[in-house]
Amino acid sequence: MLLFRWLILLALLGAVVSFMFYAGTGQQRFKRFGLILLKWTLIAAFGFFAVLILERLG
Repeated sequence: MLLFRWLILLALLGAVVSFMFYAGTGQQRFKRFGLILLKWTLIAAFGFFAVLILERLG
């Protein structure tokens, strides 16, 4: 569980760094990569927390 939390944190940090590169350079590829990384990180986080909630209910 701790490993998954760290992976989510690192993925969010990667998205922030990508957006910072986009702000600094103006290249669309950094913005696109940041949005894709953010989307999949949020999907994984919601899935992870849904499993934790279902585990507590059962």
